[in-house]
Amino acid sequence: MNALTQRYTVMPGGALKGRLRVPGDKSISHRAIMFGALAEGETEVEGFLDGADCLATLAAFRALGVQIETLGAGHVRVHGVGLHGLTPASGPIDLGNSGTAMRLMAGVLAGQAFASTLVGDASLSRRPMRRVTAPLAQMGARIDATPEGTPPLRIHGAETLRGIDYEMPMASAQVKSALLLAGLYAQGKTCVTEPAPTRDHTERMLAGFGYRVARDGARVCLNGGGRLSGGKVVVPADISSAAFFLVGASIAPGSELLLEHVGINPTRTGVIEILRRMRADIDVIEPREMSGEPVADLRVRYAPLQGIDIPEDLVPLAIDEFPALFIAAACAQGTTRLTGAAELRVKESDRIQAMADGLSAIGVAAEVQSDGIVIQGADAFGGGVIHSHGDHRIAMAFAMAGLRAEKQIEIVDCANVDTSFPGFVDKASAVGLGIGSSL
Repeated sequence: MNALTQRYTVMPGGALKGRLRVPGDKSISHRAIMFGALAEGETEVEGFLDGADCLATLAAFRALGVQIETLGAGHVRVHGVGLHGLTPASGPIDLGNSGTAMRLMAGVLAGQAFASTLVGDASLSRRPMRRVTAPLAQMGARIDATPEGTPPLRIHGAETLRGIDYEMPMASAQVKSALLLAGLYAQGKTCVTEPAPTRDHTERMLAGFGYRVARDGARVCLNGGGRLSGGKVVVPADISSAAFFLVGASIAPGSELLLEHVGINPTRTGVIEILRRMRADIDVIEPREMSGEPVADLRVRYAPLQGIDIPEDLVPLAIDEFPALFIAAACAQGTTRLTGAAELRVKESDRIQAMADGLSAIGVAAEVQSDGIVIQGADAFGGGVIHSHGDHRIAMAFAMAGLRAEKQIEIVDCANVDTSFPGFVDKASAVGLGIGSSL
């Protein structure tokens, strides 16, 4: 489907009520396929996100010689080949829109005995890769990119990798994960030090697959030359997808929604903390652990929100949720200020500028800054046409804005929502959002 032809129409007003389980966590789904493929023995994955991004990772490992069975919706079995069992793909490996897949696979493929080429769609082909290729080069990898440092990536392979002690200049779970994955193939110890906490799914899953990982504060280390053992992975519902409904129920009077089995990994719960600081009414119910990841049900009720200055130490813990949080800010009393979020400019779109443009289109004042944004909350705002720029999170964020709009909102270029949230329109409609999709 041509992404430019799909649009959402969101009717004004309404409330969110009932129970909802959003799709599986995208970050964990990517890693479950990767680690299952590199493990010895079988790995069964339940709750796998059947979205385009994770399916691109699945297809990539099939192209590299890994047998992966689809057993049902969200249920796959991976027949691991071990760390050294991958075989060359017959051509370039297409990772679609997924920056996570490309950056993490660069780490895996840097340690192989054969060459590989990674390509992506137009959006991914504009995203910066030097933050990964530069430290991988320090480990001994040879990776060619465009002069701008963007894909395609040609990974030469057949290089001897050496462990390094790397201090990341910018907090990034993708960079950390790529280096740890390359470290599996490196001689000696690989250590990564973060300037701020980022999601730790890679470290948790490595441990779950039997690989020793040492953590000391902001520093994580592993030694090359070990092995991964297959097992069972239960993927929780994605808090990044749940975030849209946390915001939607918070801003729409009369809302009360229960979000089931949501991952509440402490490196991912910045969105809950920020919303609570804005006076959102969110309860964490029956916290528990599944496959090494904390999960819980989340109950959210409507509450009048208050604008805040978002603490910079929470930014890495909510980096993917800011499009939704910007809608919360638009509906809050007073001003919300975000700083220290320059990474938002190099996501699937420049999320700061794209969100500011969309907010302006519906009558909300937003001032763009180099590393953030200032949003003035409004008691009411209008409708209009929003360009999502092919960014799934911008499309879903403005869908929730319809709950407080006084006129209809049209959102164009929405097909990429399927990369992270297949069935979004149906699930959102089922709990009360007046949304339709058309070509």
